[in-house]
Amino acid sequence: MRIKSLTARVLLLTTLWSTVALVVIGLVISTLYRKSAERGFQDLLRAQLYNVVNSVTIGDQEALAGSPQLGDLRFAQPKTGWYWMVEPLGTYTAAPLVSPSLGASNLPVLSVLEAPFDKNYERYYIVTDSFGNRVQVAETEVVLDTDGRAARFRVTGNIAVVEDDVGTFSHSLYLALAGFGVGSLIVNALAILFGLKPLDKARGALERIRAGESERLQGDFPREILPLANEVNALIESNRRIVERARMQVGNLAHSLKTPIAVLLNESRVLDRSHGDLVKLQAEAMQGQVQSYLNRARIAAQRESVLARTEAEPALERLVRVMRRLNADKEFELSVTPNLALAMEQQDLEETVGNLLENAARFADHKVRIAASEAPAEIKGNDPARRFWVELVVEDDGPGLEPDQIREAMKRGRRLDESKPGTGLGLSIVSEITNEYQGRLELSRGTWGGLRASLILPGVMKDVA
Repeated sequence: MRIKSLTARVLLLTTLWSTVALVVIGLVISTLYRKSAERGFQDLLRAQLYNVVNSVTIGDQEALAGSPQLGDLRFAQPKTGWYWMVEPLGTYTAAPLVSPSLGASNLPVLSVLEAPFDKNYERYYIVTDSFGNRVQVAETEVVLDTDGRAARFRVTGNIAVVEDDVGTFSHSLYLALAGFGVGSLIVNALAILFGLKPLDKARGALERIRAGESERLQGDFPREILPLANEVNALIESNRRIVERARMQVGNLAHSLKTPIAVLLNESRVLDRSHGDLVKLQAEAMQGQVQSYLNRARIAAQRESVLARTEAEPALERLVRVMRRLNADKEFELSVTPNLALAMEQQDLEETVGNLLENAARFADHKVRIAASEAPAEIKGNDPARRFWVELVVEDDGPGLEPDQIREAMKRGRRLDESKPGTGLGLSIVSEITNEYQGRLELSRGTWGGLRASLILPGVMKDVA
């Protein structure tokens, strides 16, 4: 699974590397200590072996004589795995000498082929004694006198001593490395979080820009992030110039078309009724079409900006106050979630909602309701950008529309009721503006039986102090 968090990636890689490194270090140190312990153990056996050699001679009646003092009580205690033994070789048939710890027991001897002597005429091998102890044997053969009589000298040590020593050291080593590893991970995590903190500041600055609270990416950023901040500010400035240029061009075009359309409307009044009505109707339609496309051009330019923001409650309250004055016989209900803002221009919001309110007031019997709230999850749909969406609902208690009538009403210039005033462009304009903001308009029958218009628009949740 791909990890999207930069902090998590760095922490994961650091953790994996630290774990592998500490495990390898632990194994290497433990192995080196084992080799050192085994080498020291072998040196101890070699020293004790020559202590026995120096302590044994041929005494009276050609018997082996001597009492080695190795300074270790384990050679005097039975079944310890610490033994010494002197056995005559060849034609020399004296009784062997053994340590008290071995008693009447014996030790197996490996052949020279299995464990050959080294250049010092010594050999070392491992056997198991009759008590089940794994012991290491240090062995040599020495000529005892001028007559050539020789004996085999052996000293053994219990390997469990080495294993216990290595085990204790390894346990302490692994605990120390584990503690060091955990401490290193904590320090690394703190260092990474501290090092990435400027990115959080940059994210917060971008959120303030998106919320309309700031116009530039402001903050004291480190050298690595400062070029990014400068590029973002340059992009914002470029977008601002694009928007201003688009607005200027829209204004110039509107101004240039205003006079010709006004002349046509004035001329329609002096023509005879049949021709005048035709010219007036076409001029009004042209005026509506021009305004619609001008709005689309302006919104397309504004959509590239990240600074559009309109507070929902005051904008909707102004629209409702106007509608109450114009429709004194109708009741208007307003419900707005506190601290709600929309990521769109105020005039676009007023034009879309105003058209819906005009339609609702035109066909309502007694009352109209408008509500603004965060869009439910099932209405948002699968939004990969995970943006904040607002649902605006305008509903009336009029006759409403059937599904086929709704499809017809969404067509530009179509009026289902010719007895009501209007150009038939209202719902089409609302749909176009909504689509330009990547939202959508849905019409259905409401709970009061009339038309229910639902607008899904991009929003911004205002921070609550």
